Amino acid sequence: MLEIDELRCRYGRIPALAGVSLRVNEGELVALVGANGAGKTTLLRAISGVQPAVGGCIRFEGQDLARRHARQRVQDGIIQVPEGRQVFTPLSVEDNLRLGAFARGSASHLDAVLALFPVLADKRREAAGNLSGGQQQMLAIGRALMARPRLLLLDEPGMGLSPRLVSEIFARIEALRAVGTTILLVDQNARAALGIADRAYVMETGRIVLEGRAADLLLDRSVQKAYLGAA
Repeated sequence: MLEIDELRCRYGRIPALAGVSLRVNEGELVALVGANGAGKTTLLRAISGVQPAVGGCIRFEGQDLARRHARQRVQDGIIQVPEGRQVFTPLSVEDNLRLGAFARGSASHLDAVLALFPVLADKRREAAGNLSGGQQQMLAIGRALMARPRLLLLDEPGMGLSPRLVSEIFARIEALRAVGTTILLVDQNARAALGIADRAYVMETGRIVLEGRAADLLLDRSVQKAYLGAA
């Protein structure tokens, strides 16, 4: 579904991605792990069309995205849940969700999203700013689902959450994968991300340095030492 070849991005003269290549097959959950500053968010922004590329190629379902603006990529079905949630805090939970269907999707999908996140159904009339961090993360994911994503990009969904809430969020992500949603997941919590992914890539300083089955990377000594806290 997604093919990236030798992708390069930079901020001014500073390189952010230095020839990244990866694949995401339809129905897969692929994790991208690495330290802060490795280039993971830049890669998602490049796929979404927010961060311009200076070289390489991104293809989605065989189509070169070079001339597709961010809005057009949303219409293609590439939907990103940004780092930090970025919900519209003055608006109600329901209005936030309905906004997710503005460019693509249908408000008729609302009941299915609320069924996935029952706490949002209970708080649908409340302002999003009154929600806890975990509830706002559920709202951000729900808003993305309203657009009926063909490819769902998740940027640090567990950031700033307690271990219990991380487990709850990742259980929902796993449930989405189980019904066939194609997902590219970025998270610094490598153990949680690798624990639910089919395959994974490890990034360091703008490059892919390791790839393979997520279960195998969980057992890899270099990954354990660098990202899992193993001695």
